Amino acid sequence: MIEIINYLKARYLSEKAQGMVEYALIVALVVGIAVVAFNSGLKNSVTSAFGHASTAIESVSKGN
Repeated sequence: MIEIINYLKARYLSEKAQGMVEYALIVALVVGIAVVAFNSGLKNSVTSAFGHASTAIESVSKGN
């Protein structure tokens, strides 16, 4: 009986560690994609879009 409990315990712990490694790899992949996207010019596009939105909000608020 103790052998079965030890087997199940070892199996659960190893699967849990495997899941954590998989999540870490997914997070690393997402961060890598984000870095590449922001370095490839997406940063300028996002900054420009927020700048245009800010200008539009300011012009509307000054008009009232």
